[in-house]
Amino acid sequence: MNLTDTRAARASCGNLRAQDTGAFVELNGWVNRRRDHGGLIFLDIRDRDGLTQIVFDPSHPSFAQAERLRHEDVIRVRGRVRRRPAGTENPKLATGEIEVGIEALEVLNRSEVPPFPVNTQDDVEESLRLQYRYLDLRRPRLQRNLALRHRIVKSMRDFFDRRGFLEIETPMLIKSTPEGARDYLVPSRLHPGTFYALPQSPQLLKQILMISGFGRYMQIARCMRDEDLRADRQTEFTQVDVEMSFCSQEDVMEVMESCMRDVWKRALDRELPIVPRLTYAEALARYGSDKPDLRFGLELADVSALFMNTEFVVFASALTAGGAVLALRYPGGASLSRRDFDALTELAKMHGAKGMVWAALGSDGTKSSATKFLSEEVVAGLRSACGAQVGDAILLFADERASVFPVAGKMRLEVGQRCGLRSGDDAFCWVTDFPYLELDEESGRPVPAHHPFSAPHESDWELVESDPLSMKAQHYDLVLNGFELGSGSIRIHQAERQRKIFAMLGMSDEQVEARFGFFVRALEYGAPPHGGMALGIDRIVMLACGEENIREVIAFPKNQVGRDLMMDAPTAVPERLLADLFLRSTAPITEE
Repeated sequence: MNLTDTRAARASCGNLRAQDTGAFVELNGWVNRRRDHGGLIFLDIRDRDGLTQIVFDPSHPSFAQAERLRHEDVIRVRGRVRRRPAGTENPKLATGEIEVGIEALEVLNRSEVPPFPVNTQDDVEESLRLQYRYLDLRRPRLQRNLALRHRIVKSMRDFFDRRGFLEIETPMLIKSTPEGARDYLVPSRLHPGTFYALPQSPQLLKQILMISGFGRYMQIARCMRDEDLRADRQTEFTQVDVEMSFCSQEDVMEVMESCMRDVWKRALDRELPIVPRLTYAEALARYGSDKPDLRFGLELADVSALFMNTEFVVFASALTAGGAVLALRYPGGASLSRRDFDALTELAKMHGAKGMVWAALGSDGTKSSATKFLSEEVVAGLRSACGAQVGDAILLFADERASVFPVAGKMRLEVGQRCGLRSGDDAFCWVTDFPYLELDEESGRPVPAHHPFSAPHESDWELVESDPLSMKAQHYDLVLNGFELGSGSIRIHQAERQRKIFAMLGMSDEQVEARFGFFVRALEYGAPPHGGMALGIDRIVMLACGEENIREVIAFPKNQVGRDLMMDAPTAVPERLLADLFLRSTAPITEE
């Protein structure tokens, strides 16, 4: 800054430096900390940009006021910037070389005693933080996170603008077209008995924008899904939504990867290495997950061939049924006790395993939970397959393939965490060639693994009627550190093919018309080939900030059960409001 004016120049609490010495400044902010030292009062004033130390001399008229100041009082001060006395500088603060000698103090508002410290990073019970979110948001951690979120979103907008994309807003009140997750429904007062839905995504609308000839669309889109919450998921979320016409899968992946590369450089000043690609089958076989964490190795090994003639009933029955036996190396695991291995076995069962066999490769020989079934030849084969050394352990899992790979993948993450193997790098990867269909756990019917508007590989259209479960989708996911950042696909752009997919899914012509008639008709009017993708901004910011919970990067999140503790929402509403909407509730009604 260059504050040489004799009038008070308004300054940020984090921007004053030694070169501003002698400037007469005005600062506005909150009382962060007050210290009484030898007749002087030292006060730290805080705003979004940082802290500045203020000094009150006992001879100044404002000294008595300063004695009554409390944490979080809102004040305005004017004074002269000066160097701190030698030896009292604070190298931890950007403003640590200077202080402001006060000439005027105005108390703008008083604060009640906060329910938790705002000026520290002390752990506070999350429900209390969410109840008093306006205080929690004053803390440096959340202010830093939301500032980084702003820079990331701005970088995205700038990137797509340079690439010729138009940001087009799509409506928040749309038609309910239930696809997997539940819709949030909004009753219509003007059309009794009918409902809008809040968008789970702008999927059909952005495809219609391609049919409308816009070519390149993007939007920072707000979306809602009525589903259970977890650490990396909220009922309402924000995504960068993208669609392109006349494109291939490679085109979309290049744009989205370039976007993330640009964001990482501009917002985080970090370079991304080449992003590796894995097919869905490769990801499951090597890491037991379609969103693999590549910050460490420990690849799974399919050791089924070593046990083809085994007398071990558990392994034999799994292999006879077409399943697999997988091995996972546990570095240094030979030092674990039998009790430790029992605890790991119970953990594997919690993840869905029927059991777990272990082998500890000690310097004095191999110990195992199934010693008589592990000959020296088999142990040698296991060591070779896993790359295990003396001092390691090998964990073995057997089951049908649909179950054993996810279980082994979850145990891989557990071992990687216990052994401290995760690097601090950003491990992005692409996962491609997903199955087009998966079996619904409840009904057992085939359902789209992504959504029914994704196109299968061109060569797989002939399988729609003969062998639909073998179809592969032109679908791709971007993964970072074991988290799915987003999904995309090339879309079906021909009406007859879209109807063919709906028929394969068991939808009647009447059901198609009721749910998607407007969209199928739009495809009949010269829809271009198109594809796109959406990336979850909340997850991106969470990982960029090094947070483990998505609520730490959202200004006003819901808690674990979907409640807003600050606003106390959702709540019941007066009966007259329901009557306006032609609704009746069986739940308790709020009294007016």
